[in-house]
Amino acid sequence: MLNLGILAHVDAGKTSLTERLLFAAGVIDEIGRVDDGSTQTDSLTLGRQRGITIKSAVVSFAIDDVTVNLIDTPGHPDFIAEVERVLSVLDGAVLVVSAVEGVQAQTRVLMRTLHRLRIPTLIFVNKIDRGGARHEGVLRHIGEKLTPAIVAMGTARDLGARDATFVPYGEADTAFTAALADRLADGDDDLLAAYVEDETAVSQSRLRNELAAQVGRGLAHPVFLGSAITGAGVDALAAGIRELLPAADGDAYGPVSGTVFKVERGPAGEKIAYVRMYSGTVRVRDRLRFGQDHEAKVTAICVFDRGSVAPRASVGAGQIAKLWGLGDVRIGDPLGEARPAEAEHHFAPPTLETVVVPHRRADKGPLHLALAQLAEQDPLIDLRQDDVRQEISVSLYGEVQKEVIQATLANDFGLDVGFRETTTICVERPAGTGAAFEIIDKAPNPFLATVGLRVDPATIGSGVRFRLEVELGSLPYAFFVAVEETVHEALRQGIHGWQVTDCVVTMTHSGYWPRQSHSHGTFDPSMSSTAGDFRNLTPLVLMDALKRAGTRVCEPLQRYRLEVPEDVVGAMMPVLVQLHAAPRTTEIRGSACVLEGEIPAARVHGLERRLPGLTRGEGLLECAFDRYEPARGPAPARPRTDHNPLNREEYLLHVTRRFA
Repeated sequence: MLNLGILAHVDAGKTSLTERLLFAAGVIDEIGRVDDGSTQTDSLTLGRQRGITIKSAVVSFAIDDVTVNLIDTPGHPDFIAEVERVLSVLDGAVLVVSAVEGVQAQTRVLMRTLHRLRIPTLIFVNKIDRGGARHEGVLRHIGEKLTPAIVAMGTARDLGARDATFVPYGEADTAFTAALADRLADGDDDLLAAYVEDETAVSQSRLRNELAAQVGRGLAHPVFLGSAITGAGVDALAAGIRELLPAADGDAYGPVSGTVFKVERGPAGEKIAYVRMYSGTVRVRDRLRFGQDHEAKVTAICVFDRGSVAPRASVGAGQIAKLWGLGDVRIGDPLGEARPAEAEHHFAPPTLETVVVPHRRADKGPLHLALAQLAEQDPLIDLRQDDVRQEISVSLYGEVQKEVIQATLANDFGLDVGFRETTTICVERPAGTGAAFEIIDKAPNPFLATVGLRVDPATIGSGVRFRLEVELGSLPYAFFVAVEETVHEALRQGIHGWQVTDCVVTMTHSGYWPRQSHSHGTFDPSMSSTAGDFRNLTPLVLMDALKRAGTRVCEPLQRYRLEVPEDVVGAMMPVLVQLHAAPRTTEIRGSACVLEGEIPAARVHGLERRLPGLTRGEGLLECAFDRYEPARGPAPARPRTDHNPLNREEYLLHVTRRFA
């Protein structure tokens, strides 16, 4: 069993490659075309119309004695969240690169992530039959931009022609054998010693075994060339998948452990969880633990089997399956025993947001329910309910994603919606240290709780951490939980309205009144602290501490790669400066010039609008998130969606009304 991901920049041909692999394995009788909307893995109508993959899809086939669960992922950067969720379940990956366009922005993002997660990866250079296809140039580009640890597994002939072919290197290719031995010797001292002593003593079988071992450790990346449309090179790639990528492991008799990487709704509205099993076996009617504290009975199981989905009585270690019955399940939930914690996100979070506006006032309620269901399938759209203005905003990676949300709401829920102008999402980071506290039964504190908090800056990328500087026994545990949960919730909106990150919040003071009752034994809430007191007081103390610390608003920066005719570079430079872009490198390639650098995400749309006119329609722009940097000029602010603990009078008035 092998769980395999196909990844690529949009239009590199990964869905076409999926179709070709399924056809070669006998799963389908006819190869679908992306342009015709007839492929197996693009099931969404909008995806078929646009010729892009929007949702990941699983399909199974066999290569000789190995069963492959192939997961086709979106290539468009607006749907990178779908790719993120797939990465956690892969045993190996095929990264597709176009022989015409070469390494593109999204290709680099994907390869960096695959490398960081140590996912064994093969590279397939597609479209060798297209005009403008390159061989040596693309290999050099891969070595420079993706990884130097590549091993070309053959050569292409008749590039750019319909009958272009891939010729694998064999045992008789002494130059290949020598190059392979040199590459592998870097990662194996024993092989290096044997090769130095006698080059002829290192057998082909030993080299192939060592190649597979180093692929498994992420130290080598074999490169195949071919065409998904004509089938050239695909057999060699399939053989490489079987021979060089490691199979799934896990003990089917061990404790149950798995991960939910996708959630969808069935025809009756029931939740269906896509699960990768790492250990143990789950059977129909088993009671299964998942998430934090949930448990439910599994009512049905389906596995992927040679192009179809088949019901089964159980699913075991290494397999992927669809489970029914887990009503409260969410993407990312562990099943049974949780695996060692990994980074929550492999890719950057969305950097854009917009307000969703129903065209009919009566649709406000149904819209919230519909968006909540979409958030089950894509948690990174991050619904923000504005209780003050009665509006809902969603986070986005790009404008195409907005079109998908609009079409999905119309087609699946019958809701006609529009959007406000898309704006950039900033973050806030503490500028220094700040502390505050309020004591129980002392003005101006109206709550039966003592809370003290200190906010300290933390390393970039660390998120928010909560610590205790008080004894754990100084409060009932539920009160600590109330404070910690409220800290995370309150930091979704900082001094300027943006989410606060990269900080440590330490609880420095605590106190409460134990449960009191009248002489006749009834509970007296006016004399007893509750978790609600701590939840209500914490935002006031936290915002006071945050004001003392101060925050810096940071805006997202994008890396850009801009290819323009050489004769317009002089006109482009002032525009880039005007848009606050910082050029880093300039490279002349024939009659074209490639500019690379950084630009604030908020300025990208302006560059996209002006580019066609400045370049006679010949300019090509690629952008990818890089990092957050302090915003220039006055700090941008975002309207608050809560009842503003920065304004004590307004906040207490709301709390008093809510609990009156």
